[in-house]
Amino acid sequence: MSILRDLRQIFHRRIVQLAALVVTFTVLLALSLITKGYLLDPDVWWHLKVGDWILQHRAVPLVGVLSRTAAARPWVAYSWGFEVILSRVYAWMGLEGFASFGIVLAMLVPVTLFGCCFALSRRFWVSCTLTLFGSVAFVYSLYPRPVFFSMALFTLMLFMILKAQRSGRIQILYWFPLLFLIWANLHIQFIYGLATIGLYIVVEVVLWIASRARVNLEAFRTPSLSPLALGAILLVSVATSCIGPYSYRLYLVVIEYSRAKQTYVVIQELLAPNFTSWTYFVFLLTVMAAFYAVGFRRKIDLFQLSLLIVASVCAFRTVRDAWFVAIPAILFIADSPAGEAEQDPGFSPAELLSLSGSTALLAFLLATNLGFTSRGMDASISSEFPVDAANFIRNLSPPGPIYNNFDWGGFLTWYLPNYPVGIDGRNDLYGDSYVAHHIQFNEGDRTDGDQQLDEAGVVLLSREASLAKILKVDARFRLVYEDRMADVFLRN
Repeated sequence: MSILRDLRQIFHRRIVQLAALVVTFTVLLALSLITKGYLLDPDVWWHLKVGDWILQHRAVPLVGVLSRTAAARPWVAYSWGFEVILSRVYAWMGLEGFASFGIVLAMLVPVTLFGCCFALSRRFWVSCTLTLFGSVAFVYSLYPRPVFFSMALFTLMLFMILKAQRSGRIQILYWFPLLFLIWANLHIQFIYGLATIGLYIVVEVVLWIASRARVNLEAFRTPSLSPLALGAILLVSVATSCIGPYSYRLYLVVIEYSRAKQTYVVIQELLAPNFTSWTYFVFLLTVMAAFYAVGFRRKIDLFQLSLLIVASVCAFRTVRDAWFVAIPAILFIADSPAGEAEQDPGFSPAELLSLSGSTALLAFLLATNLGFTSRGMDASISSEFPVDAANFIRNLSPPGPIYNNFDWGGFLTWYLPNYPVGIDGRNDLYGDSYVAHHIQFNEGDRTDGDQQLDEAGVVLLSREASLAKILKVDARFRLVYEDRMADVFLRN
């Protein structure tokens, strides 16, 4: 007993807790540095070029800029705020600043998650463990991109709902209109936040109606917030989400995305989890633990249970939405505060400063040993994208237009700006059927029947693509360059 008491005292010492938090954040930083997701995302490059376009023209695009095949099609750059930030970071600090921004974005989610977990539970070790497991479960399954703003803001929004629900003070939610004003100009998945508020209102109304009908609700949490006030907050939040260059057109994008079907079959990150990695099992265990935590409380919170069910349907449909159920799962597990005697004290400004400084120092030491240099980043980019082949095209300057791989389109918008691409990662621009056709055609056994290939003057393809192999015997084209990654063909 004496040993256990001594260990408990050690674990409650603030210096030990700060050290554990530094280690946790450093581990997550190391994952980001090792995977180099801040450079390997095929979409981040077109985000960068769109940001350049916006600043150059002092307007947001209304059609498919950077594209040859969809240049006249209507298009909404719904992440325009993120793209402008990215463009300025690259202009001011170059590739290293660009990569640093990706790392900061990746760390924004775990930091927000820990802060919200700790504020809910007042248990340091519970919050630290949940942050580590949760981040591994969903943060690093995606490259740093605008959705990370959605993750952080959704975490903050859900935390505010739980605090308001616990205290009965709806005034906490008066910040929502400002939150959605910012969120809607950074990423389209602000709609998930609005849907969550809507679900909360539906649950509260159902419980209110059931109580008026004298239905036995002893097993459920009693409603604590006014549905009318919540409805007013939701309406104002919807209105503020329309304050921006695209206004209500953001909702038209949401409608178009909801109609997509074929891309959910052919694009890797839109597929359902296949459980080929151990992180999928961490994700699954996190969600299962949340269902257990919510279901076995003395009073079942119908909102929490409903959100877990709805979010699970979304998350198990596509890997990209894993965060939508993982974040509620983590916060709902944390939403069980310790007794007053067992609560850990909050962090002082001096402690937060020492935490930030120690983590930054370790991040610097890690970065210098994990290839975070101009040369190391160039090597990483060249290992993922056809830099040498693109340099060949630059030097030769053959007449276009260009036909390119789907995965390389975003990179080529940045690296070969004089050749508007045939396709890139903007599924909403090209359309569901076009993207599916392009990917399937590249992996097919024929070279006829594709208008964009018929018009192309230069073709840049992965050596592994089926189309690249059969083009070598197509009389219309000749192979002029090849390396370990790419083939370049010119029209005869």
